[in-house]
Amino acid sequence: MDPRPVEGPVKKDDREIVNILEAFDLTGNAHSAARLVGCDPKTVRHWVARRDRGLPVGESGRRARLIDPFLGKVEEWVDRSKGQVRADVVHERLLAVGFDGDERTRRG
Repeated sequence: MDPRPVEGPVKKDDREIVNILEAFDLTGNAHSAARLVGCDPKTVRHWVARRDRGLPVGESGRRARLIDPFLGKVEEWVDRSKGQVRADVVHERLLAVGFDGDERTRRG
């Protein structure tokens, strides 16, 4: 068993992604493109699929969070209180305006 810690996925920069897509367009094959750019064929398929679905390929998309529609209100409360409003007070106010997340959700 390998004692080294398991790391998460390696992030690709914009140039690497462009190279992957260009290699795929040149070869038409994920395995051949992967050999050209030195990555896994699954990585090639991932970026090609994102491009084909019309999703941004040069940046990571952030998932929508439950708190997103309420962030303007939270910022207003923080600004009006000069940063002194407590998180539990903000949560109570959020519940009053229709937020249905728990305390952990608002930490986002």
